[in-house]
Amino acid sequence: MLFSILGEPLEPAELELYREFTQRQEPPGARVDEFYGIVGRRGGKSRAIATLLCYLAALVTYPRLASGEVPVCLCLAPSQTQAAIVLNYARGILQNSPALKQLIRRETNETIELTNGVVIDVRSASFRRLRGQTCVAAVFDEVAFFHSDESANPDAEILAAVKPSLGTTNGILVAISSPHARRGVLYDAFKNYFGVDNKSVLVAKGTTRDLNPSYPQSKVDAELARDPAFAAAEYLAEFRIDIEGFITSEAVEACIEPGVRERPFNRMHRYSCFVDPSGGASDSFTMAIGHKEGQTSVLDVIRERRAPFSPESVVEEFCAVLRQYQVYCVYGDRYAGEWSIEAFRKRGVIYEHSEHSKSQLYQDALPLINSRTAALLDDATLRRQLTTLERKITRGGKDSIDHAPGAKDDVANAACGALIYAGKTPGDPNFWKPISYDNDKVIV
Repeated sequence: MLFSILGEPLEPAELELYREFTQRQEPPGARVDEFYGIVGRRGGKSRAIATLLCYLAALVTYPRLASGEVPVCLCLAPSQTQAAIVLNYARGILQNSPALKQLIRRETNETIELTNGVVIDVRSASFRRLRGQTCVAAVFDEVAFFHSDESANPDAEILAAVKPSLGTTNGILVAISSPHARRGVLYDAFKNYFGVDNKSVLVAKGTTRDLNPSYPQSKVDAELARDPAFAAAEYLAEFRIDIEGFITSEAVEACIEPGVRERPFNRMHRYSCFVDPSGGASDSFTMAIGHKEGQTSVLDVIRERRAPFSPESVVEEFCAVLRQYQVYCVYGDRYAGEWSIEAFRKRGVIYEHSEHSKSQLYQDALPLINSRTAALLDDATLRRQLTTLERKITRGGKDSIDHAPGAKDDVANAACGALIYAGKTPGDPNFWKPISYDNDKVIV
């Protein structure tokens, strides 16, 4: 397939494979501008793009650039760990060739600098780090699984940020990934260009066994028997039909009052709180406070403390905020058993285990958001996490809502919990009734 991407002539056997994987009869005949490869797991994606990077960096001559301009062969992956795999493949290819090894000038954790001036730059995906470079090629590894704390659509943002850097050099853009949900740049390319005769954009699709016949069929069969939808995506390169977006960005935006990032305490309201605890090593520790106004659940406060942190110090900090809103009971999941209960109890706050699972909280919050009976805060993290939630149909036919692979939903979980528990207090049978004050006495 690399031959067809670069416009090389194909032998009869190669042409047959080209037609099978692209559903097109004739190869482009010249190097394409964009290539999208939809490949099953263990199909050799990372090794193939490392080979392509080495070829483009070491064996291709580029037009003269401006003085001081550095040509970059860029490769982005979902995480630094994934990026390191590609870099190690590229390093091995160069070092194992006596001729290519002589081109290595300098190496770092993210780059291989060659004596011809080209830099192979391999790192985790972030569209904020892409401006100002001059790219002669850009490769996206596992683009369907790009995630970011900066954007709800990181693959599209990164594509938009990279394309201008390829413009002056006429560089090629390559995106290879196992498929996931039916959205994003990989699915859009598949929908618009797979099997379509186009000289600029080429899309290919192949299963694990098509591209790596040594992978045991027995393992593929076992995964298909265990979870057909998952295995079809992982090994058969089929986009998942059991996963879809859960909350639309339009519905979320309709519930947000621009500029309102926190609502101050008002003694006319009865406040409730939901927390999503964490041990401080990886996930965030989050808290959200809300109240009820008529039929509307109002979000007042969002707090997030990202790892690493001391859980005890975060509980202390959150309890100080709870006292400001006269909240002395919080709801949360059963994280760490008795630890959560004891940590809050020491500070005068009751910790109640929620009777809702995380998925149920999201399901119950959806009608509030869709009907605009939820008043959200203008918080970028909340907006992003809500709109990237995924609905998945389990094997038992039930809906399961969770974050996308590699993404996070700690803020969304706390916020939706606060919306559901808004106005509720332990043992209160009238928790949906509005309250008012008469001479500082609560009237229910």
